[in-house]
Amino acid sequence: MTHFDLLVLGTGSGNSILTSDFDDKRVAIVEKGVFGGTCLNVGCIPSKMFVYTADRALAAADSSKYGLDTSYNSVDWPALRDRVFGRIDPIAAGGEKYRTEECDNVTVYKGVATFIGPNEVAVGDETLTADNIVVATGARVFVPPVPGLADVGFHTSDTVMRIDELPKRMVVLGAGYIASELGHVFGSLGVEVTFINRSAKFLRNEDNDISDRFTEVYSRRFNLVSNTTISNVSRDASGEITLDLVSAGATSQLTTDMILVTTGRVPNADTVGAATAGIAVDEAGYIVTDAYGRTNVDGVWALGDVTTALQLKHSANHEARVVAHNVAAVASGVGDDALVARDLSLVPHAVFGNPQVAAVGMTEQAAVDAGIPHLVKVQNYGDTAYGWAMEDAESFVKLIAHSETRLLLGAHIIGPQASTLIQQLIQGMKFGQTVDEMARDQMYIHPALSEVVENALLGL
Repeated sequence: MTHFDLLVLGTGSGNSILTSDFDDKRVAIVEKGVFGGTCLNVGCIPSKMFVYTADRALAAADSSKYGLDTSYNSVDWPALRDRVFGRIDPIAAGGEKYRTEECDNVTVYKGVATFIGPNEVAVGDETLTADNIVVATGARVFVPPVPGLADVGFHTSDTVMRIDELPKRMVVLGAGYIASELGHVFGSLGVEVTFINRSAKFLRNEDNDISDRFTEVYSRRFNLVSNTTISNVSRDASGEITLDLVSAGATSQLTTDMILVTTGRVPNADTVGAATAGIAVDEAGYIVTDAYGRTNVDGVWALGDVTTALQLKHSANHEARVVAHNVAAVASGVGDDALVARDLSLVPHAVFGNPQVAAVGMTEQAAVDAGIPHLVKVQNYGDTAYGWAMEDAESFVKLIAHSETRLLLGAHIIGPQASTLIQQLIQGMKFGQTVDEMARDQMYIHPALSEVVENALLGL
């Protein structure tokens, strides 16, 4: 048994726990896979590098509305893949080398960490204990229990970006943000993409108007099989995959060359043995923490995807900063008065499909359900000067404001640069500005695309 001052499980946002406050502490860090976690290796960063390429391909495919004669011909997929991971893989390797060889106070363990008691963790044949343990083990892909799926074989976001060659056809199971982004990537690069969705719409958790418009656009771009479940999957001798489908009692079949499963993610609280340690989890399996990152077990903290369905790197990084501060405070004996609380009251997000989507705060339906007096303004990109230049006919900004306080309750954008345009609204909401102050107390560059935000605010 080896004892440490601090034990960190996971090297995604958990890796950033090791601030200078712990330079004089004995620290261990455990990683079962590749250093850097989901975002760096199989999530946010590589997917956006592929998305950017896909955006270029889609633009090249048809620019006739601008009077341009362009086309998309093909992609050198191995070159694209190797360019992406040629940048990412050295970062992961460098992170592991740094922790292993250059941090004298840090011991790195490679393997699966499993609690065998409240403050004891097994990694292979090693038993580790620590004054403070931080669980940052993330989440994993949820694979639906479809008969035949495991036998046929499938890809997930963990594997599909590293395939050797593009298939002619791909079926994407799901219609959430991962499905929307990766479906856009492969569809724009020439793969015939079909989405199979149990419900009728993409991005169901977005504001209804956003979800409706996104579904409308993707229904034009791709094959969409909605309100449908899969009863069986099989593969014939030629390698062709057949999916048996059921919709409203009627059966049908669909053939494809590859299946991409994007049906959600589940927290890794079970695989780390949270129950054995007595760590409380909620009904969905997420580790329960208080605002300071503490679990119900003394000395055990948790953060990131293992604790919340948000599944967002920026929120996990925020939690990591909070937990790092609080663990250091406890370790120094300062006491609870020095602890800081996380603030997840305004957590923005974006979906990097095409069109792009970004949102923060309440949807219109949430405001209605809560009985909050509110105003709504929808502002089309095409009603602004830069929107004219773009010949945009489908993008818009939707704002929901409190009709009495004039504070912005929610902002939802669908269209080019949505993830950038929303940032000024996040800032205004965070610092308590009214929609009038956001609209009138600063100058908006003319004729920049940001005028669509200005006009939306003025419309309230």
